[in-house]
Amino acid sequence: MKGLIFNVKRYSVHDGPGIRVTFFMKGCPLSCLWCHNPEGISPEPQTVVQTRKVGEKEFNSREMVGRYYSTSEILEILDRERIFMEQSGGGVTFSGGEPMMQHEFLLEALKACREHGYNTAVDTSGYSSAESFMTIMPYTDIFLFDLKHTDDKLHVEYTGVSNDRIIENLRMICDSGKNVIVRIPVIPGKNDDEMTLKSMRDLLSSLNRDKPVGINLLPFHRIGMNKYGKFGMNYRMNDTTPPSPQRMNELKDFFEAGGFKVKVRG
Repeated sequence: MKGLIFNVKRYSVHDGPGIRVTFFMKGCPLSCLWCHNPEGISPEPQTVVQTRKVGEKEFNSREMVGRYYSTSEILEILDRERIFMEQSGGGVTFSGGEPMMQHEFLLEALKACREHGYNTAVDTSGYSSAESFMTIMPYTDIFLFDLKHTDDKLHVEYTGVSNDRIIENLRMICDSGKNVIVRIPVIPGKNDDEMTLKSMRDLLSSLNRDKPVGINLLPFHRIGMNKYGKFGMNYRMNDTTPPSPQRMNELKDFFEAGGFKVKVRG
């Protein structure tokens, strides 16, 4: 069995504790307005044209986005980075896209990583069946779980899917006692108003936990906007300005007032 991966990031420090290797898996059921990895949306390999300038000349080359990896190839990559992960308390993270779209391969890879002594994390939108999550839970040390909006109608408008299943899965995973870090993308004008923020904090406070979940606040950015044209997609966030550091600190204080451990990620 092989999984389709569009990027392998070594020395990652923002995808779970310690130094990690993050595998970005292709395919996502959401279509978030602010997505910064448009190359991860399609579940199929894609060919794009890369244009490079040298002086006044332009050179075009075709590049394949997405490559199939076996579990043994993933372990070979991890084994080369093992010393850094062990010394930092890191591990391996499967992200995307949405890794649950390749559930069977993800399960196989998680099992293999755990058998070889690696700490495992899954970065997910939460949009998958409860049954699929239950099968990977025994082999997942940390869930990095996205919370984009609590209002279902607005969630559909901004991401293309309902949040009912997402919130149910978040509750289920928290009920299991698993280590959960909730990741909230801060999107000005979309989910950073007082009512939405209070609703998010109330939801997270209601989760069945001995201690509150951790929270990562992820400020909106435009880093991925130049990728859209390569994939024949329109970038829909040109009029949105990234939140200031001061605003992110205000939001950090807001969630910390609810008893949460909060980090602002770049």
